[in-house]
Amino acid sequence: MSEFDRLHPAIQHHIVNSLGWPGLRPLQEATIQPILNGEHAILLAPTAGGKTEAAIFPVFSRMLSENWQGLSVLYICPIKALLNNLEQRLSNYGHLLGRTVDVWHGDISASRKAKIVSSPPDILLTTPESLEVMLVSHKVDHQHFFANVRTVIVDEVHAFAGDDRGWHLLAVLERISILAGRELQRLGLSATVGNPDLLCDWLASSCEARRSVINPPAENTLEADVQLDWVGSLRNAAVVISRLHSGEKRLVFVDSRSKVEELAIELRILGVSTYISHSSLSLEERRSAEEAFSQGNNCVIVATSTLELGIDVGDLDRVIQVDAPYAVASFMQRIGRTGRRAGSSRNCLFLATREDAFLRAAALLNLWRSGYVEPILPPARPMHIYAQQTMALALQQQAIIAADADRWLAKMPGFAAISPEDRAAAINYMLDTGILHSDQGLIGIGKTGERAFGHKHFMELFSVFTTPPMVKVFWGKQELGEVDQMTFAVRNEGPALLTLAGRSWQTVYVDWPRKKAFVEPSQARGKSQWFSDGQPMSYELSRSIADVLVGEDIPAGFSSRAQELLETLRDSYGYLELGKTTLLFDEDGNATWWNFAGRLLNTAMKNPLADKARKVEADNLCLAFSHVYEPELLIAAIRRVLSKNVEPLAITLEESFIQELKFSECLSQKEMNRELNERYAVDKEFTRFRRLPLSVLRVI
Repeated sequence: MSEFDRLHPAIQHHIVNSLGWPGLRPLQEATIQPILNGEHAILLAPTAGGKTEAAIFPVFSRMLSENWQGLSVLYICPIKALLNNLEQRLSNYGHLLGRTVDVWHGDISASRKAKIVSSPPDILLTTPESLEVMLVSHKVDHQHFFANVRTVIVDEVHAFAGDDRGWHLLAVLERISILAGRELQRLGLSATVGNPDLLCDWLASSCEARRSVINPPAENTLEADVQLDWVGSLRNAAVVISRLHSGEKRLVFVDSRSKVEELAIELRILGVSTYISHSSLSLEERRSAEEAFSQGNNCVIVATSTLELGIDVGDLDRVIQVDAPYAVASFMQRIGRTGRRAGSSRNCLFLATREDAFLRAAALLNLWRSGYVEPILPPARPMHIYAQQTMALALQQQAIIAADADRWLAKMPGFAAISPEDRAAAINYMLDTGILHSDQGLIGIGKTGERAFGHKHFMELFSVFTTPPMVKVFWGKQELGEVDQMTFAVRNEGPALLTLAGRSWQTVYVDWPRKKAFVEPSQARGKSQWFSDGQPMSYELSRSIADVLVGEDIPAGFSSRAQELLETLRDSYGYLELGKTTLLFDEDGNATWWNFAGRLLNTAMKNPLADKARKVEADNLCLAFSHVYEPELLIAAIRRVLSKNVEPLAITLEESFIQELKFSECLSQKEMNRELNERYAVDKEFTRFRRLPLSVLRVI
C-alpha cells in the first residue's frame, strides 16, 4: 500500500479529480503516516514547498475517518495577512469534503465572530493573540467552544519559537488542551532551520505522543543563481532594478519600512510599475497591492520581511535583496520564493547600498555556502509571560486559587524550567503590588492591574510585545496605514510631509487625542518614521565578516563592482590575520580591538575594560577606545578577559538593544534583572571567542 492509499477515499478522489494533481510531493507523501498515527511533527520544506497540504490532507483524512465534529482543528499563523491568504485555499479544500473553514483575527467583524461562536467551523484560522481573546471573552463559552479540538497546525513555527510569542502560544495551547481534555496533536510547518530536533521538542515538549522531524530531500536540485552587486545608494539600486529583468515579476526585499517607501517612490519616478507591502500599511492597502502584483507581469513589489513568510503573491521570476538581512534563515526564506516552475532555479540578486551592508551580505553568503543555518533558540526564563498568563487565566476562569495557576500552566516548558518557588514568588509580588488581589483565597485582577492593562477590555494584556506610539493616517475616509508619532513633530517650516503606500502626503490635521492624522497628496518629498532598535549581529555572522576580509578568493557571483569594492576593503583591513584578533593603536593615543565578536559579546567585554580609556564603544566588529590611559595596561586587561580572569561577563541592562519586557511591572526588580541577564548571556559565544589569539600589536 502506498502512502497516498492510506488517505481517506474522499481525499484521494479530490486530489486526483478535483485538483487534477498527478501525484503528491515528497514531503506530502512522508507526512501521511505520522499524522494519521497522531504523532507530533515538524514539517520542513522551502517556501512554497507544499507544507500546508502536507499537513492538512492527512488531518482532513483523520477528520473524516474518525468523524470529528465541531471545532476540531486550529490553524495558527504569525500574521493576519498569511491567514487571509490561506483562507480561500483551505476553504476550497473543506468545501470539497463537506467541512467548514473560517478565520478569526483583529480585522474580522464582530458579527462574523458571533457567527463563528454560535456555529463553530471544523477548522479555525487564527493567531495566538486571538485565541487569548476567545479564552477570556465573556461572549465565548470557552469550555464548550474548545471542547472538540484535536489538532493544532502552527504555520511558520520558527517565527514563533525564537521570541516570547512562542512561549505565549505554548501556554495558550496548554490551556486549550485542559479545556479539551486531551493532548492536542501539534504540527509545525517551517522552512529550513539549524536545529529542527530542538524545534520539534520545543513544540511538543509537554506531550507524550511520539514526535518526529519530517524533512525529505529537496525536490529542486538545480544550483541557485545568487549574485552580489555594489550600487552605493538607494537611488542607484532603483536604477539597476528598473533596467534589469524587464517583463518579469520581481520581489524586492528591504529591511526598513522607511526605505521601502523611499525605494518605491524612486522606482515610480523611473516608470516602474511598483507596489509595496509592509506591516504599517492598512489592511486594504496591503491586500490591494499584493493582489495587483500577483496578477501582474512586468512589475515590482517592494516589501519588508512581511513577504518573507508564505504569503502567496503569484509565480515570481526574481528576488532582489537591497542590502542584507541579519540571518541565513531569512535569506533562505526569501530565495525560496523563486524556482517554483519546473526547470527554473532559485535566484537572488543582492544590491548593496552601504559598505557595512555589503560586508554583511558577503558574510551571509559565505555562511550559506558552507551549509550553516542559525539555530532557533527560545528566550530564557519567560517569567513576565508567566505573569501575563496568570492574569489571563484569572480573567478566563473569573477567579482562580493560587494552585490552579500551575495546574493550567506549569507543564509549558518555559515555565517548567522555572522553579515552583520562583513562580509562587511572582504571584505573591503581584498580590503585594495590587496587580492581583485575593478574596478568601480566590485570585483576580486587582486595581493596579486594571489600571495598567484594563483599558479597552484588557486588550493590552493580549500582546506580549511593547510597541511605540503610532498615529493612523487617513486620506479622506481611506485609511493608508500608520507611522510613528514623531513623524508629526512640531516644526517651523510648515506641515509635516510623509511618504506612505509609496506616495507623498502633506499633513492637513492631526487629531492627537484619537491618534489620527489626515493628509492630502503632495508633490514634495517627505519621510515617515518608524523607530526600532538596531539588531546586533550574531557571533557567527560577525566572524564570517572577518573570514571574508582575510580571504583571498573572490566568491562566485560577485559583480565587477562588488569585486573591486571587496579588494579595496581587504586592502584597508590588511592588518587582520586569519583566526586572530588585532589590537591597533594610533598616534593620537586611541586604540581599536578588531575582534569581530558581535555586539552582544563586545558589549559584555566592554565593562571590564571601561577604566582603561576615557571612553569605550562597542559594535559588532570591534571595541573602540578613546584616549587610552596606559597601552600596556589595556593589553594586560584584554589578556585577562581572554583568560577569563575576570568576573562573569554580563551586559549592562541599560544598553539600547536590550528589549523591554512587557508586563515588567509584574516582576520585582531582582526577578526582572535575573530574566534579562539570562536572556543576554554570552557564555557560549565567549567560550569559542577566547580561543582566538590576540595578534601582534601594531601602531598605525
